[in-house]
This record gives sequence, structure tokens and C-alpha cells, in this order.
Amino acid sequence: MNYKQEIDRNMRRLQLHQSFISSPIAFIYNLVLVYVVYGICRLAYLVENWAVLSEGFDSLSFWEVLKGCWMFDTSAILYTNALYAVLMLLPLHIKENNAWQTMTKWVYVLVNSLCIVANLADAVYFQYTGRRTTSSVFQEFSHENNLSGVLGVEVLRHWYLVLLGVVLIVGLILLYAKPVGTFRLKGWKDYCLYYVIHIVCFGLYLPITVCGMRGGATTAVRPITISNANQYVNRPSETALVLNTPFSMIRTIGKNVFHDPEYFSREEVETIFSPVHQPADSLVTRKKNVVVFIVESFGREYTGFYNRQLDKGRYHGYTPFIDSLLQQSLTFDYTFANGRKSIDGMPSILSSIPRFVEPFFLTPASLNEVSGLAKELGHKGYYSAFFHGAENGSMGFEAFAKTTGYQDYFGRTEYNEDKRFDGDKDFDGMWAIWDEEFLQFYALKMSEMQQPFITSVFTASSHHPYVVPERYKDIYKDEPGDDNIMHKCIRYTDHALCRFFETAAQQPWYKNTLFVLTADHTNLTSRPEYQTDLGVFSVPILFFDPSGDIKAERRHCVAQQIDIMPTVLGHLGYDKPYVAFGQDLLATSDQETWAVNHTNGVYQYVKGDYVLQFLDDGTVKAIYDYKKDWFMKKNLKGKIGKKEAAMERELKAMIQSYMERMTEDRLTMK
Repeated sequence: MNYKQEIDRNMRRLQLHQSFISSPIAFIYNLVLVYVVYGICRLAYLVENWAVLSEGFDSLSFWEVLKGCWMFDTSAILYTNALYAVLMLLPLHIKENNAWQTMTKWVYVLVNSLCIVANLADAVYFQYTGRRTTSSVFQEFSHENNLSGVLGVEVLRHWYLVLLGVVLIVGLILLYAKPVGTFRLKGWKDYCLYYVIHIVCFGLYLPITVCGMRGGATTAVRPITISNANQYVNRPSETALVLNTPFSMIRTIGKNVFHDPEYFSREEVETIFSPVHQPADSLVTRKKNVVVFIVESFGREYTGFYNRQLDKGRYHGYTPFIDSLLQQSLTFDYTFANGRKSIDGMPSILSSIPRFVEPFFLTPASLNEVSGLAKELGHKGYYSAFFHGAENGSMGFEAFAKTTGYQDYFGRTEYNEDKRFDGDKDFDGMWAIWDEEFLQFYALKMSEMQQPFITSVFTASSHHPYVVPERYKDIYKDEPGDDNIMHKCIRYTDHALCRFFETAAQQPWYKNTLFVLTADHTNLTSRPEYQTDLGVFSVPILFFDPSGDIKAERRHCVAQQIDIMPTVLGHLGYDKPYVAFGQDLLATSDQETWAVNHTNGVYQYVKGDYVLQFLDDGTVKAIYDYKKDWFMKKNLKGKIGKKEAAMERELKAMIQSYMERMTEDRLTMK
């Protein structure tokens, strides 16, 4: 073999090996092309709605918006191109033939053409809705017979968007990259090399695409939803800039849970139940600071104060500090969460929005205008900040805090930047900064704030994987015979709260502050009393005022998370109307307080001596005298006459009012 023949043979071998990796390379190139198309569609969306979206445009952070766009586009592109990815990366050499690749190309073109149409059509529809279109659009127009006419008119009016769509689709067709090279496998070495390369590529693709769909790779990240877009903008309407329509529709499929049951006329509903709170005739205005603790997974079961009747008085619980604080606070005999998840607790506690059917975070209504303690008190000159020791953006808390009016957010990033603390040492290795250190940070940061302020902190340590700092392992440990691994975490968090109050009591703002403490939800239970339909919602709720303006007592009545906002605003003498689904406990008699929650298709309405269980289909399931029958064994349905009818009527009005306001974007006083 001469020199020239050797070169030719090596060149053919090189070309063959290049053809082995041409499918992954072509796949990456084509996905990049889709990113470009999404960017052009977003620009068209902005230009089409410039009059609305340009308001406050200068105050947006370009890099934050860009970060949001990248995250949501990545999720949408990976969702919609999942089949295309499999067709391109499947480690089988049969996919390299021309017929397979032609089919793959048209799958790619068809799917991404639909996404182009959705994004551009939504640029027009935004003018009517003020938001990105979600999957609810199908139900919204399911009974319309004139859609073809409406669409025809809009196509003519927005011919330039139609033209842009055609150009983009043609561009996808013309610029699409097919795998190149002559593909032939000769001998076992070629087969081995081919399959090793493609198995590795496919293996890398799977975890990358899962992380991209979820919006992150860390354990603190939940799959992102449309509500996360609030984190990157200043106003709910601006979320349209960072979202894209395919993502909004995909992430709300099956989440369209709000519909008007029409139990009553609009006028009658308002006479039975209204979430609009009007200022009292006579107000005592107090410029107090407000501090709200949301303690992770902190059920009533863990306290001794609420459970003196257990074990014939021998039950002491796991929270000696909180027990002592409860003795100095206003609290209640029956206190409930409105949901079972952290993402339920935030809206309930801070915005007085209960969880009905689905978490508010995960529904299209999360893009509604939403009020809350921070936003309302902001009208009175309060500074506001939210604290959570996990990775910034974790759980969607930062986005929700911003939506409801918190001016600043302090997370793990800000903690790490504080020279007084060691962020690496104080990180628990999984979720967040340990509670003890983060609550010290919280106390000291409030001393740097201008008064009056409202702040909230969401703790993190009483959570899976149920561990405590190394230095406390011999102090807060699993006790013999105790099979509840939450107990040691609760004891540690109780200690962290004690340390916080020791530090806070030395600060100049302490005596002029109203402290509120509750939990986001319950967690692992050991006691059957807390495993009932009601027990699983039992969390502490306390109001502690060092000045004594709120009397320390335990009232024989019901309270719930959604009561916190109206109770605080009522105590401060807030003089503006606002929307809150709860009640001002300080202005409500013991006989009239109530609580509501939703679990597994059943609403539970607690009032007086009874709990009514009401199905999503509009029928009563059961009613129990929970004070005498805590384990809910004796169904009194049909046996207490007027009381049952009255509770059913009130609950129906609450549900209808909630659904109407969610679907009509009436969660604030506009």
C-alpha cells in the first residue's frame, strides 16, 4: 500500500467516525435553533404588547429576566422535544438510515411549529387576559361556536405575526441539520465504538433533560411552575416576558381546578360570605413591627402545652421553649393549617388564601394580582423582607414573597455574603442553613431595618432527612422507644427559636413588635389523635406581644392560618379595605370562629362543635361533633337539622366566592 492509499484509508475512517457522532451534534444544533426561535417569538410578544409591558420596563433587571427566560424556555423545549430527542439519540444504528431521519425531521418541525403558533397567537390573546395562556383556555372556549370567525378576524388583523410565523417555520425546515456522513459499520470494532458513543450520549441526555424540565438540579428545587416567573419580574403582568406559552400550557394541564359552582346568585353570595374586610368604625392605630414565623413541619402534636390531657397528664412534648411562649401568648384550643404542603402554607399565612382543591402556587390563578400582609402594610410605609435559609428561589418562596409585596428577600446567598457568619460551615449539606444560625442572622438583620417593618421567616431544619448539627447529636437524639425521627429535629428547632428570642429581646425593636408563630403544615405523627382527618391539619398558632397589647390567654375556639393576616391588620388598626378569606380573631366571638381545608376531594368546615365534610360534587359526606368525637366515628348527617343546613350554606358560599375571585382575578381591591 502506497502513501496516498494510506492517507485515503485514514480519511475514510475519520469520516466514518465523524458520522458516528453526527446525530448528537445535529441534535444539539437543532435545539439551539429552537432557542433562537423562542427568543424571536418573545421579542414579537413584547413588541405587540409594548404599551402594557413597557410600563416599569426600566426597573427590570435585564440579567434576571434573561435568567428566567432561559429557565422556562429550557423546560418547555425539553418537554416538547422529548420524542424528537429519543428518535435522534436512541442508541440503535437503525436510526441512521434516511427514512428514519426524514421522519425525525418532520416530528421536530411539527412540534416546534405548534409552539411557534402558540407563542405568536398568545401575543394577541394577552391583550384580553393580561397573562400567558394556560391549559384552561380549552375549557374556557369549549362551548363557543364562533371561534373560527374570531380567529379569522385576528389573523387578518395581525397578518404580520402570521408572516413571522411562516418565516420561522420555513426557517426550521431549511436550517434543520441532518446527521452527515456515509454511515457503514464494518466489523465488531465499528459496532462497539458506535454503541459506546451513543449509549454515553443518551445516558448524559436523560439526567440533563430531567433537570432542565424541573428548572434545576438541586434537592431544594421543585418542578418549576408558572408562579415561579414572579421571581424575575416586578409585576404579575410582566411574567409574560419570561414565560412562554408552551410551558404555561404544559404545567397547568390537569390544574384547571377553579370553576364557579353557581350555588347562589352573585348578590346572595355576598350576603352569606364575603372576603372583603372593611375598616372598623373606630380604630386604634398601632405602628408595631410584625414578625411572622413559619416553622417547617411543626405540628401541635409536638408541644406539651396543647396536649396536657394526653397520657393522663404525663405527656410533656418536645418544645419546652414554645410551651413557655404559648403561656405568654394569645392562642386557641383548635388551631388548623389550611393545607398539607409548604406551598399551601405560604399563601394561607401571608395572604389569607386557603388551599382549595389544588395548591394555589400550581394553578393559573397564581398569576393573579395577590395581596398580603407585606403589600397592605407597605401602603402604610412599612419596610418588608422575607427570610428563608435555603437556596434562593427554592420552593418558589422568593417568587411568592415578591408577588405579595415583600421588598427584599434574604436567602442562603445573602447569608453567605454576611461576614459575621460562615455559610459553608452553617449549611446542613442538603437544604438550607441550620435554623440556629439562620435565626441569629434574622434577628440581627432586623436591627438594621428602619421601623416599622414586617418580616417573615420560614425555617428549614425540621425536615427530611431529619438530622441535627453534629455538635448536638448527643443532645437532640432519638430516644429509646421513640420511633418518630422528627422529635429530635423539633427539639433542635425549639432550641433555635429560644436562642432567637434571647437575641431579639436585646434589640431596640423587640418591645414594639407583634410576633406570630405557626407552621406550614404537620409532619410525621405518633399519636392517633393527630392522624384523623382534622388532626393532620393541627398546627400551633400564637400571637405574642411583649408590650401586653394582646392579652395572653387560650381561647376556647377555632383558629386557622388564613386568620393571621386579618387579625394582624385588625390589631394594627389598618384603615383600608382588603381581601382576605379568613377572619379577624380579635373581632370575632368564640362561637363564630371557623376553619376550612380541603383534602382528597373533600372540604372540611369546622365551626362551633361540628366539622362538616363536603364533597367536590356538591354533596354533604358527613358531619361530626368533633369535640366529643375527635376520632370522627359517629356520622351525624341528617340528625342535627338546621345546624347542618346552615354550615352547608356557609361553606358553599365560601367555595363559590373563592372560585369566582380566582377565575376573575379579584383577589385585591382594585
